Amino acid sequence: MTQIPPKDRPRRHTLIEDVQGLVFGTGMAATGLVILTHLGLVTGQTAGLALLLSYVTGYSFGLVFFVVNLPFYWLGFRRIGLRFTIKTFISVAMLSLMSLYFPQLMTFDSLNPIFGAVLFGAVTGAGLLALFRHGSSLGGVGILALYLQEKTGFRAGFTQLLFDACIFAAAFFVIPAGAVFYSMLGALVVNLIITFNHRRDWYVAT
Repeated sequence: MTQIPPKDRPRRHTLIEDVQGLVFGTGMAATGLVILTHLGLVTGQTAGLALLLSYVTGYSFGLVFFVVNLPFYWLGFRRIGLRFTIKTFISVAMLSLMSLYFPQLMTFDSLNPIFGAVLFGAVTGAGLLALFRHGSSLGGVGILALYLQEKTGFRAGFTQLLFDACIFAAAFFVIPAGAVFYSMLGALVVNLIITFNHRRDWYVAT
């Protein structure tokens, strides 16, 4: 029988556990992204910034998202560690690729924007939880938010909410006001899921 490690020495995930966690997390996030872009909405965090830049410049989200995240890897390496940085780089790269192909795999004849925003928040929040619990993130503000939570105890979800406020203020200049408010609803659902479910004392594996 496998011995459960003590709380001060949590066991590490196996390679297979990490692989399925990262694929699941990025797959859920990519699914949420398809819902979001179908409705012409934005979101918060680095993905929101990449979406706004994509809408304005016409470049694909995948390319912009990958480039926007590049400056944050140094912070991830210096403050959280090489293992986390490598996993995050892999997750960002997978999401960038998935964002190119997932829209070809699903379409929506009718999608209520309120329901769509909540559905986006639910599937994306679940995806981010999976990434966080396997020592990864989707880069950018996620790295900063996790670092602040580790060092100060300030919840990652609250840090992301502050950044989101700046993204949505800028969004009023890019998309219709109604779409911005639907976008805020989706981001609120994402951050509430993270805030209430991501705690190290509830999940000890790394």
